[in-house]
Amino acid sequence: MKAHKRHLWAILGLGLSGLGLFFLPRAVTTALARPHLFPVSEAPPRRVAIVFGAGLHRDGSPTLILRDRVQTAAELYFAGKVQVLLLSGDHRFVHYNEPAAMRAYALSLGVPPQAIVLDDAGRRTYDTCYRARAIFGVREALLVTQEFHLPRALFLCRHFGIQAEGVPADRSEYRRASRLIWNLRENLATLGAFWDLYIRKPLPVLGKPEPIFTD
Repeated sequence: MKAHKRHLWAILGLGLSGLGLFFLPRAVTTALARPHLFPVSEAPPRRVAIVFGAGLHRDGSPTLILRDRVQTAAELYFAGKVQVLLLSGDHRFVHYNEPAAMRAYALSLGVPPQAIVLDDAGRRTYDTCYRARAIFGVREALLVTQEFHLPRALFLCRHFGIQAEGVPADRSEYRRASRLIWNLRENLATLGAFWDLYIRKPLPVLGKPEPIFTD
């Protein structure tokens, strides 16, 4: 009986350790991100706003959370906080083009074409941050995405040498079920980000540098 109890305690300990491993990375990135989050009105001026892709509808139009991101970035532009919007998303397939959909929406909001730069290979947050520094020469930026995603985005971009601050794009009342799913997935994604940064170290799609600013 005592051996059986020891086995149960051992299994319980392993289970708790697994839960700790699941939640710890996000707890760390959330704590680190806290001093770097600003509303649009208080965001420090930066030359570039990096806007992360967030999916498209079947008709190719941006999802609600993606529209909120682009709209927040547009607000930063019109407030004089940034000069350029770097719209980064997935364009691996002919009929799926996040950056183009983001650009079309930004133009509909009045952002001029010369203030928009597209990153067609921002397949993941890791890729977007890596390419922003390596391809587009971004050294400082405001990151525009929802608050649940900002800690990971800030952690990754700062790791790749970008002095980044975050601007939450939570403009809409999102469904409770959606928020729950996003937060559960974010725990896994943050764990994956640590794995990529410190163990796997994958290279995203790269190419010839295309610096946004030459000075």
